[in-house]
Amino acid sequence: MITSEKIIESAKRTIVSESQSIAKLTDFIDVNFVKAVELIYNSKGRLIVTGIGKSAIIAQKIVASLNSTGTPSQFLHASEAIHGDLGMVQNGDVVICISKSGNSPEIKVLVPLLKRFGNKLIAITGNMTSFLGKEADIALNTYVESEACPNNLAPTNSTTAQLVMGDAIAVCLMEMRDFKAEDFAKYHPGGALGKKLLLRVGDMLDTTRKPMVASDSSIKNVIVEISEKRLGVTAVIENEKVVGIITDGDIRRMLNKTETITGLTAKDIMTIHPKTIKTTDMVSDALNILEDFSITQLVVVDEGIYKGVIHLHDILKEGIV
Repeated sequence: MITSEKIIESAKRTIVSESQSIAKLTDFIDVNFVKAVELIYNSKGRLIVTGIGKSAIIAQKIVASLNSTGTPSQFLHASEAIHGDLGMVQNGDVVICISKSGNSPEIKVLVPLLKRFGNKLIAITGNMTSFLGKEADIALNTYVESEACPNNLAPTNSTTAQLVMGDAIAVCLMEMRDFKAEDFAKYHPGGALGKKLLLRVGDMLDTTRKPMVASDSSIKNVIVEISEKRLGVTAVIENEKVVGIITDGDIRRMLNKTETITGLTAKDIMTIHPKTIKTTDMVSDALNILEDFSITQLVVVDEGIYKGVIHLHDILKEGIV
């Protein structure tokens, strides 16, 4: 019977084994790696990444990472390539071929075809003396001493090493292209990541809910405005400028201190110098301000003109966090 202790021990052993294999990759980063990155960077075509078996799955992930970071890439399954899909490889494309052994039958058929077309070939292989390692224009070494698998059979350490080598290439290319967060956002417009990088305050500002009262408005009118607009706050306007805000918390504190609200106006209980933000600012910046000051609303002002209120709950609904 396998105990919980043995399960934990096995998991830790796997993680340590893979991490050690990755660490040893640094010994293989040399002039060949530099040549491979420069070849891809200077290419006028796309980057085609191919492999067979588990290496093909790694190739797909590497392609996804490259496409999202500014390097146009396409996945080509090695077995499908020799049955018609080789047509996707065009003049000027650089090909990365991934294979642990470097001697798979499909690889031995594919490599000569690629070389016949004149495409530059980069190998990512754990066997530098293999067919692939010798035939490639540039070979990157991902040798691992063993797999984490207890039978030393299932690809574990080897595929992790391939993946990390692909990530190293992608990051180097990002830095060479000076690829910034704004560029990254262009390729990730959807989901929380895209919204965090692209969404501006003006994009989600609800102008139909724009609570505002005059500085001489009665407390009753203030309460009505806050209740109707349902943002828990109202701006106080004087000469078309925001001079303060009143939150539902301000109302509660006033009622605790005052026996009667007769004669009181918005100016008497408002908070001056409220935190503000512009419509052109990022929603992520608005969220940071809200968190830093432990508040739930921000007044939106453009060049002194009151535009509305952005609420923490609206930001959370957008899935920014």
